[in-house]
Amino acid sequence: MRRLLHTPYEYLALWFGLGLLGIMCILWSPVSFVLLHLLPRKTAGEFGRYMNMFWFRHYLWMLAMSGSCRFDLTALDALRGKGPVLIAPNHPSLIDALLVISRLPNVVCIMKTELRNNFFMRGGARFAQYISNESMREMIRGAGEAIARGDHVLLFPEGSRTTRPPINDITALAGLIARSANVPVQTVLIESTSRFLGKGWSLFRRPEMPMNTCASRMPVLPTTNCQLPVTWYGSTTMMYANSA
Repeated sequence: MRRLLHTPYEYLALWFGLGLLGIMCILWSPVSFVLLHLLPRKTAGEFGRYMNMFWFRHYLWMLAMSGSCRFDLTALDALRGKGPVLIAPNHPSLIDALLVISRLPNVVCIMKTELRNNFFMRGGARFAQYISNESMREMIRGAGEAIARGDHVLLFPEGSRTTRPPINDITALAGLIARSANVPVQTVLIESTSRFLGKGWSLFRRPEMPMNTCASRMPVLPTTNCQLPVTWYGSTTMMYANSA
């Protein structure tokens, strides 16, 4: 009987979570679009990034209060107030960027162009001065500008969601940005008890609840060695590309 009642609850929690995120994005997007054109560029970016943290933090809190999810993201709090760093997590779920952004007020996210231009995301992403991945040159330049301002830059170095836990092969982009901006790389491992919104997971497929998600800070990688191997819970790959 308990299981019969739990299944409808899981569907309600799923629709609540998706609907809430959609409503928040729809309400914030036009406001952020207006503010983008009213505020000075520096002020707009800072305020936009802070507000994204504010919205996402409250969104995750509401998911936790609904009983559908449990989050342990406190390890990321140690980065608040620290110097600029390139944050490089694995990417098991579609909401991983929200997890990181929800803890830090000055994160500039490198995101896919189609997401940055998405109706729901466009206003908030542009207001926060997030970087499109359309051009390698522009990604490196934009990340360098953010680092020079003292911001954190969020990049998923796999280039796509994780299909081979704990992490897929890593592209050269993280190393190129780190070397160009002369900034260390803070690796982060995101783990969850559910594959919800992972690669191939339908948006409306019901997961088992509650889902437990944890983010752990792994080693900080210096920029002195362009072929520094990253050992990531049993997965060893190369984050840094050969320099020309």
